[in-house]
Amino acid sequence: MSLVRNEQTKLTAQAVDRASTACVAIGVIAPVAAAYYQAGSSSAGWPALAIGSIAWLAAAVGLHFGARRILNGLTE
Repeated sequence: MSLVRNEQTKLTAQAVDRASTACVAIGVIAPVAAAYYQAGSSSAGWPALAIGSIAWLAAAVGLHFGARRILNGLTE
């Protein structure tokens, strides 16, 4: 039974880690690329972009370490 539980735990950790990757893509890479290529019509400027990117990056790091913590629940 612990084999099934381990697989479920790994699946949950993978889902949380994928969410952290999405945070990086949505909150860091996409706005920086849009600002670089002047694709958006945002008048917020670089300070708002930097603050937003740092917040999204912090969320991604938190989710990643949350996934690592979930993996601590694996049994032998």
